[in-house]
Amino acid sequence: MAIITISREMGSAGIPIAHKAAEKLGYTLVDGEAIRKVAEQYGLSPEAIEQADEKPPPFVETLDDKVEVDLHQIELIVLEYALKGNVIIYGRGGQDLLEGIKNVLRVRIIAPFDERVERWAEREWLDPDLAWNLVRKSDQQRAGFIKYYFDRDWSDPLNYDVTINTSRLSEDTAVKLICDGVKDRNLVEQKDAGKKKLVDLIIRKKAEIAILSNLEADGHHLNIKVKDGVMTVSGHVHSEDEHQMALETAGRIEGTKQVIDDLKIIEYHNIPREH
Repeated sequence: MAIITISREMGSAGIPIAHKAAEKLGYTLVDGEAIRKVAEQYGLSPEAIEQADEKPPPFVETLDDKVEVDLHQIELIVLEYALKGNVIIYGRGGQDLLEGIKNVLRVRIIAPFDERVERWAEREWLDPDLAWNLVRKSDQQRAGFIKYYFDRDWSDPLNYDVTINTSRLSEDTAVKLICDGVKDRNLVEQKDAGKKKLVDLIIRKKAEIAILSNLEADGHHLNIKVKDGVMTVSGHVHSEDEHQMALETAGRIEGTKQVIDDLKIIEYHNIPREH
């Protein structure tokens, strides 16, 4: 069957709906807990996950590069889970991370803000004012995360196949809609093509991590695309050494059949300061 991604607002009942749908379908739920279970294999500490997971960057120069590498590692975890199939990806920008893969059912779970605050206060035994602040902060963080990393409006309904308002529909109805939707023939028929695309996305992600992790080159000005194992590296670097490093690093990624060099070298020019 197809892959499911679930985007949710805090307090919208996304958590119980995702768990129930995963249990009913026999799917693996890829959430924060699933990521933490394998994080050490990807060199991720609990602190690194806390800093990078579903949050916009700190905009602190000394932290931004590390956070970006950690985020790419989290995305690699999600992609490798997706390649195994039969998964529900809960948050983590899954609907955007899997862009272009046609066997994905993209679900959005929402509810009115005041109702979500009331639910969260009851669920966590919180003061209503504290719950209000937490829900508001969560909305801002998740919207900022999607906007910064994927340049998309988090709430735009055109980016989802199914939007469920749990103020009007029960959790059981929501689960049924998801379980029925993922069996749609239009999604199932795209499974093989989706798997090939996922393999290319994983190669791309590994290349991005490898280049960003190399302190000798600035990976922020590179653009990497992979199709059928053929990698195209474009953008610019600042020296011939960085040029060679980027291409050699890309070529060492497992699954890469060929690297097409579309890089430009643009040297830095130091501008003297006025006194």
